[in-house]
Amino acid sequence: MVGADSFAVLAAGTSDPVGPGIPLIILAVGIVIVIGMIVVLRANAFLALIVAAMVVSLMSPGPVGERVSRVATAFGITAGKIGVVIALAAIIGDCLIASGAADRVVRMFVGLFGQKRCEVSLMASGFVLSVPVFFDTVFYLLLPLARSMHRQTRKSYLLLILAMGAGASITHSMVPPTPGPLIIAETLGVNLGVMIGIGLLCSLPTAFVVLLLVRAVAARIEIPMRALDGGRAESEPLPDERLPGLFMSLLPIVLPVLLITTDTVVSSLAKGTEADSPLKTAAGWTALLGNPNLAMMLSAAVALHVLWHHRKPGREGLAKMIETSLMSAGVIILITSAGGAFGLMLKEAQIGAAIRDLSVGGATPLGGLKLLLMGFFVAFLIKFAQGSSTISMMTTSAMMATLIPPADVLGYHPVYIACAIGFGAQCGNWMNDSGFWVFAKMGGLTEIETLKTWTVTVSSTALIGLVFVILFATILPLT
Repeated sequence: MVGADSFAVLAAGTSDPVGPGIPLIILAVGIVIVIGMIVVLRANAFLALIVAAMVVSLMSPGPVGERVSRVATAFGITAGKIGVVIALAAIIGDCLIASGAADRVVRMFVGLFGQKRCEVSLMASGFVLSVPVFFDTVFYLLLPLARSMHRQTRKSYLLLILAMGAGASITHSMVPPTPGPLIIAETLGVNLGVMIGIGLLCSLPTAFVVLLLVRAVAARIEIPMRALDGGRAESEPLPDERLPGLFMSLLPIVLPVLLITTDTVVSSLAKGTEADSPLKTAAGWTALLGNPNLAMMLSAAVALHVLWHHRKPGREGLAKMIETSLMSAGVIILITSAGGAFGLMLKEAQIGAAIRDLSVGGATPLGGLKLLLMGFFVAFLIKFAQGSSTISMMTTSAMMATLIPPADVLGYHPVYIACAIGFGAQCGNWMNDSGFWVFAKMGGLTEIETLKTWTVTVSSTALIGLVFVILFATILPLT
């Protein structure tokens, strides 16, 4: 039972830990508010998330006078990270569709893999692109292709976006240089090359099984491709001779990926070199050009050029299209930023520390299967509680680093614990995760539809991945 002393600590406005009971109660209250307002009251997702963030912040430790203002600060932090990228991605996506560039790329993929396997091309694209690029950006870039594929092939729209999103989600949490798995490898002392190799080894068969899973999900649930926000019309497929060339059609998609990937590679190579070395100088330039905001801006400029050159919409038509794009992007930015604020307020409530205390409970280090399961389960709980996969991976790996015994006691390489944490951080993707709202709002699904499809798919992906981690740790322990 929660005593009066615990509530006194909260009322005093301190940031000292108050034991696991209070944070878990706060978590429960936040979950009830979000689900209750969205599902029962049919409130707008932004309103539900911002109200939940306010209530959670008021119940959490910290100076009383800052418990409301820190919600706005957290909202601004999230918007600052994703706002420019989302706005520019909306412009790029509309230009790809209106200019016919998306159709050109789709026809290339369909010709390569055949119409019966277009979901394979989307999953493979997401799988590869999400290694150096954040999941949200990959989804923004590939969504117009999925929509065009659906229009041309009549393949299930749900199947296409689930395959695309699942492929991107897997490597986002498993393969460096994406920040999450990179941090896990560094924290657990795992060689980066080993992390990349084993991460791919566990990810590839997982992706194959998940492809079968999403086919089954799409066969049972029918969700149409709905009109884009704001009533934007999508052009009908054009004859091949009226489409842009393949190079210019691919450039808006490839350019930001290439710039961001180059920055990741050069920055990694430059670590540990002299301050005046050529690699350090190159790293400064690639950090500039590989900044996601600038990379997306350059990509948007290319996409606008392709649209202007091939469709000649005129200044007024171009301005109207951009305005419509930004209006729909504004709604997405509000919702994802509110979700980010909710997640950060759960962090202020010390949810991660409470779960860590409950999970460890003062026990001595464990070995074998128990540590794999603990890494997965703790990462899942922290992910479910505060929404960010990266934060879940950071927190869990820091905790698990103190529990890993020598290799002869553990029985397998610590890289498998890193992989278990990566998969655990995918499980439980719901309304406090910006990826949930990106999939829902940009994909055109309702919250309930997203829970039934996306949440089930990503959580199942995590469990399937855990099975492969256990399998490879058994047959290929690397000790």
